[in-house]
Parts: sequence; structure tokens; C-alpha cells
Amino acid sequence: MVMTKNRRWRDPFAQRESEKYHHPIPSREYIADFLNKSKTPLLREQIAREFDISGEFEEEALRRRLRAMVRDGQLMKARSGEYKTLHKEQAIQGRVVGHKDGFGFVEPEDGTESIFISARQMRAVLDGDIVAVQVVDVDRNNRREGLIVNVIEHKRQQIVGRFFIEGGIGFVAPENQRINQDIIIPQKTKLSVEPGQMVIVKITAPPTMHTQAIGQVTEVLGDYMAPGLETDVAIRSHELPYKWSEQILADTKKFSKPKAPYPHRQDLRELHLVTIDGEDAQDFDDAVYCEPCNKSEWRLVVAIADVSHYVKPGSALDIEAIGRGNSVYFPGHVIPMLPPELSNNLCSLKPNVDRLSMVCDMIIDKKGDIKKYDFYRAVINSHARLTYTEVAELLKSKDIMPNLKNLQQLYKVLYKRRKERGGLEFESQEIKVEFDKNKKIKRLVAVVRNDAHRLIEECMLCANISAARFLVKHKCAALFRVHDGPTHDKLIDLREFLDSLGLRLGGGDLPTPLDYAKLIEETSKRHDATLIHSLLLRSMSKAFYSASCEPHFGLAFDEYTHFTSPIRRYPDLLVHRAIAEILDKKKQKPQDQKELQTLGEHFSMTERRADEATRDVMRWLQCEYISSHLGKTFDGVITGVTGFGLFVQLKDLLVEGLVHISVLPGKDFYQFDPARHRLVGRASGKKYCLGDSVRAQVVRVNMENREIDFNIS
Repeated sequence: MVMTKNRRWRDPFAQRESEKYHHPIPSREYIADFLNKSKTPLLREQIAREFDISGEFEEEALRRRLRAMVRDGQLMKARSGEYKTLHKEQAIQGRVVGHKDGFGFVEPEDGTESIFISARQMRAVLDGDIVAVQVVDVDRNNRREGLIVNVIEHKRQQIVGRFFIEGGIGFVAPENQRINQDIIIPQKTKLSVEPGQMVIVKITAPPTMHTQAIGQVTEVLGDYMAPGLETDVAIRSHELPYKWSEQILADTKKFSKPKAPYPHRQDLRELHLVTIDGEDAQDFDDAVYCEPCNKSEWRLVVAIADVSHYVKPGSALDIEAIGRGNSVYFPGHVIPMLPPELSNNLCSLKPNVDRLSMVCDMIIDKKGDIKKYDFYRAVINSHARLTYTEVAELLKSKDIMPNLKNLQQLYKVLYKRRKERGGLEFESQEIKVEFDKNKKIKRLVAVVRNDAHRLIEECMLCANISAARFLVKHKCAALFRVHDGPTHDKLIDLREFLDSLGLRLGGGDLPTPLDYAKLIEETSKRHDATLIHSLLLRSMSKAFYSASCEPHFGLAFDEYTHFTSPIRRYPDLLVHRAIAEILDKKKQKPQDQKELQTLGEHFSMTERRADEATRDVMRWLQCEYISSHLGKTFDGVITGVTGFGLFVQLKDLLVEGLVHISVLPGKDFYQFDPARHRLVGRASGKKYCLGDSVRAQVVRVNMENREIDFNIS
């Protein structure tokens, strides 16, 4: 840029600057305008020459001004030291994701990779806020770093946390570890709350670069560690809808039990349909029946609760169900998607009462292929309410009711077909919490999947795949369940680990479900099978809802949807409505594909929200449970290896904790080998590998951060 003599004196804000400072330099506005017109970014020394700035005092003033302009988002400074202006129209909009260590990220709405945000920038925002961010640099790993140029929306309206008073000032430490700043509680706005209690805070003033957020206590949840508090905290922390409006409760009371006659419905009340669920289940979505048609075919009937009969589009109940997205199952507590009068009564397929249902009636051949399917409305009367435990025992006995025997025979065929096509089956371990009469933890129990679980799963898969094919056949807009295969980067990491164990995943750069299934089968008898299968699972993406019908990698289906659980999943209700329109031969209302996709993204979010909330509760309960075992030593297995230590799960107590690298035995320096998931002592060569058995002592439990620390010998 050509230098102009005495440029600094053309500053339109020179008078203002001279009144504020004894030794004025060019104003922020003038510097920004000058850099905006510059064809290239400039170093501070170049800017100083352009404005004829010299001398130690003026140069220091310019340095501070430029630094302040960068801090406030007016300028960007590259690693090379050059400055240029930021243009908000070039900013990227996204959602803030905080980190417990203070820094954060912005997840762009355009789906591109996250942008790093410094701890200083995070002062002005909270996790979940919507912001515009300008990319200001790229680090050595080609990751973008950004500067927040505008806070578009402060999403956090309330925060759950623990109330404290220090130095006469009240504040709340957020329960959400992604929020790294306390909320100031002015004395005059405080309810009657004692230090240490868990509270709900309404944000009255969001944070800024120079001030903390201010809030008002609106509800006291109770004393820390009170029974049931962990669930109340999770519900509020994850903003789970849990209250029913007066209108919805009034509308629900108007529903009545179905009464004969049942027009436009097939009568299946004499068919020996049964429900098979967990011991504590109350919302029975599905009932099943099976009979042989001939020597080579079976008839499988899957009857699903007809929720669409009660929940009409656009009603207050429907709108509330959309917001909830799904039921949330906590240990000892459920937040249903539908009011209990529907979820546990009128819609639930209870035994010996008439219930309305949507039926998928299928013919399946001896190879396990669905040859024919029909959908129709029906009225059923479940002949038995069975549990997985009961059915598993019945399947082993000789005296077994015909329906179960037929289901067992069909299950074996379907299971064989699943393996042939490459449908994946991971034997994940579910942990159940048993409480005493005071709602304190009695013990943690591993729930083992048995043949009854697998039998029902195969029946539901048949109904779901038939529903997907029915919708595709009729070109009906709907939500499908999609599961992508492994990403390139995750596949590379997985292969490196498998190579270290002498294992091989076939398929090259594009492994198929069958390649995964073969490796699962090959490793099923190994002592470290659970961990290997866990890594195989982690290499794949999470399933999601989409308006586009695309393959489901894990199940090895070209099309798939959710049809079988409309009491607890809203996407299933949408599928029921779509099927009903086809059955009624109604001209389907034009469905906005973009609107449907938005709904799919919403329900994928509510599913993640439920998973995160239940995971938080389980971690709280595990910490509470293990705290009574401080100082004790147990057998454990290494379930994770990182650069900062080992994660170990205790075999008997089913609790996972961290062995920090600094407390590993000996005085060796341990190096992290990410490809082989191990720590290796530089001097001793001692190795700690994924899947190794160890003896672990419980040495610390931090309830606030949900941290459990072990030492190993």
C-alpha cells in the first residue's frame, strides 16, 4: 500500500482521541478502516510506519490497541504476526461446546469440522450458545482456531448447580462440566437455600468478556447426595421435558378404553399373542405370535400398540411428544414420552384386555427371508405377559407352549440368516442398579442378554424392515433409520490395533458388515473379546434418523426404519401414520423433505440427550456406590489406554476408574502407543495393554467431578 504523509491526522476521530489521551494515536475505527482497504495483512511495524508512529511510548500504545482490537473481535492476528480486519459476513455460525478445562469448540451448522475457541473467548459464552465465529488461524495439525465475533443467541436459560457462599458472595457451581464459570447469585434474589444444596438457577444476565453470568435461584432440589437427587439433577441439567400441562392431562382423561365392535379392524383376539419384556416394564409396545404355514414357511405376527389412534397430529399431546422425542429410562425412574394413562394403560398391550394395534403379518421362508408382508389395523387381546427370564427358562424345557416353540424355531432360522448377511451383534454389557427400601444403592448387577432377548429382537427386525420396504414401495415420505460404515480415520486406527494382536479386518478401505461379522465370530472366544468388539463398535458412526432411505451398516439392511415402539419413540409414530395413510388409500399430503429432515435431526438429538442424561445418572450412582469401598482392592481389566493413564473396570463391582500415569508402579517414564492401545515403560519395557488383568485399589472418589481414581500394584 502506498504511504501517505501524515495519514494519522486524517483520522475522523482524532479530536475524540486527543481529549481522552495525552499522547493520542489513531483510533480503532481508523485503524480498522485502513486495514480493511489494505490489499494484504500488515505487521505492527508496517502499521506504525503508515501512521508515522515512533518512539517507545507511541509504539507501546499501538501494541496495546492492536491487542485490544484482536481481543474484542475487530482484528485478526495470524501466527506470522500480521493483522487484518474481520468481516462478520464471513463468520461461521455454530453451537458452542464447552470443555471442563475452560476452552471450547464451535460446531458449525454447515457440518464442517469444529473450530477451537480459547478459554478467554469462552468467558463470554456458555455451552450451547449460538455464535458467529471467524477462523483466525490453523494449528500445526491443520485444526482451525476461531474468534467469536457475535453471540447470536444465549441458549442457556437455566442451570443446575451447587450453591456456595465465599467472602459473603453467593454463587452456583454448574453441574454441567462443560460450563467452566460460576453463576453469581445476588443476595436479594436468593431463596432460602443452604450452602452445599443443589439448586436451579435462572440466568438473568449472560456472561461477557469482563463479567460473570448473574442468576436467580428459582428452585431448591435438595441436599447433596439425597436419594433420587441424581435423577432430578440430570433431568434439569439436560433440560428434559418432564411436566405435563393441565390441558394435556385434561385431554388424556377424555380417552376411554376401546369397546366392541371394532370397525375397520381385524379381530385377532383369539390369536395367542404374548408380550415378552423386562421384569419392571410397564409400557408394552409389542406382542408376537408364530405358527408354521407348511414345512418350509412360518407366519410371524407382530402386533404393535396403535398409538396413532389416540395421538392426533397437531394436538397439544402431539406437540409435547415431539418435544420429548422419546421416553427416558433412568434407574428406578422413567420420563415417558406419553402420559402414563396412555403409555402404561390404554396403549400398553396388557394381558387379557382388548387393545388396538397396528399389525405386521409376515410369511418367512426356511432361509429366513421375508417372502410376504401385510399391514393392517387390528384389535388384540394378549394371552400372557412374559418376561425375558421366564421365556429363556421355558425355551430350555421340554414342556413349552406351541407359540414359544414356533418362535424359537423361527428365531434360529432368522439368527442364521443374520449371520449370513453380516448383521452385527455386539454382546454389550448393561448394568442394572438395585436399590434398597431407602432408595440407596444395594448393588450393581450385569444384565446378560439371553435367547429370549435375541428372539424378540429378530421379530422386531423383521417388522421394521417390512415397514421400511412398505414405505419405499409406496414412495411414501417418512423417517428412516440410517447407519453409516466406519470413517477412513477410524478405520486406520482400528487396523493398527488389530495388527498388533495379529488380527485382520477384511474389505480393504471399504469393509462390509460381513467383514466385521467374520472378525467378531473369530474373536468371540478370546479373553479380550469384549474389548475388541467394543473397539469395532467405536470405529463406526452412531445411527441416526433421516428423511433419505439409506443403508443400515450394522444390521446389513439396504433400508430400515423404526416401527415397533411408538409408545416410547416418536419416529415410530410417524411411521405408523404414514402406513395408515397408505392403508386408507388417502392421497398423502405433500411432505416437506426439509421439514422431515429437521424432525429427523431433532429426534437424533433427543436420543443423544437421553443417552447422556442416563449416563450421567449411572456415573453418579457408581461414584456413590464405590465410595463405600475406599481403600479396598479388586480384580480389574484395562478398558482404555490414554496418554495420561489407564481406565480400569472392576470385574465384580462393574465400576470404571482412572489410574493416572503418575501413579503407575516404579519410577519409569511411560510412553503412550496409540496404535496398540498401550503404555510402555521407557527403561523397564513394562507394558500396560488394553484387556490386561490388574489388581486395582480404590484410592479417591470425587463426587463433584464424577471421578474415580485407582492405584494398581
